[in-house]
Amino acid sequence: NFTYCPATGLAVGKEHSEFAGWMFPFPGVFLTEEFISEDEESEIVGLMDQDDWKPSQSGRKKQDYGPKVNFKKQRLKAGSFIGLPSFSKKIVAQMKDYSVLDGFLPVEQCNLDYMPERGSAIDPHFDDWWLWGERLVSLNLLSKTVLSMSCDSEDSIQLFPVFSKEKGELSPFGCLAQTSARENSSKQRISCTSSPRLVPSKEVTVAIPLPRRSLVVLYGDARYRWKHAIYRKHIEHRRVCVTFRELSAEFSTGGKHEELGKELLGIALSFQGRPV
Repeated sequence: NFTYCPATGLAVGKEHSEFAGWMFPFPGVFLTEEFISEDEESEIVGLMDQDDWKPSQSGRKKQDYGPKVNFKKQRLKAGSFIGLPSFSKKIVAQMKDYSVLDGFLPVEQCNLDYMPERGSAIDPHFDDWWLWGERLVSLNLLSKTVLSMSCDSEDSIQLFPVFSKEKGELSPFGCLAQTSARENSSKQRISCTSSPRLVPSKEVTVAIPLPRRSLVVLYGDARYRWKHAIYRKHIEHRRVCVTFRELSAEFSTGGKHEELGKELLGIALSFQGRPV
């Protein structure tokens, strides 16, 4: 019932929904379009398709590059992991252009293949945070989709009224921006006298549109407070998702398993891997 706006970092109530005309800040998302070119996309997917895709849950297929992990028992070892694939070296280097990915060192890569004919989807979930660190990075290939965010928290979200300017810009009244309520507009306006509104978090869903070849980073609240999902209705054509994960603090410098983390990173960043 809300749509994320990358330009403002706001979740804006969808037209015709009960939350039309309302918005709230949605922190922890970074989205950049055209992260790679069409030629690079074709080359990457072509290289993936030279390897086998293994059946996964909910109509997906996958290729894993990472350590062997038992999340339930919190155990891991390198196993047959010999590194991320060679084609990812350029992708990872390109991530350094973005401050949100400063110091990001991926230790695991998962390629997922979605097809509408297979009913491909993934239910709302949190990625593990015993092993994986704060930033989840995904490259969306071959077709657009929507990342759907939902929250099981018992707390509430404070909504602010929307003011639609002639330029199409969206600004909340009150704490986030100063706008003139007297500005003429042919679009819907809500008086600045409107009070903020509290709604239960469980009643709110946020759609993050992912264009083809876009890169999205989830961190902070979007990583730890909001579950993410891809629904069947948002898979219109073949979609390939490349997700990179970094190590948690426990496996990083000064952490309990620092040495094991160094070993795994050394393997990962050799970029000599095949799917495990």
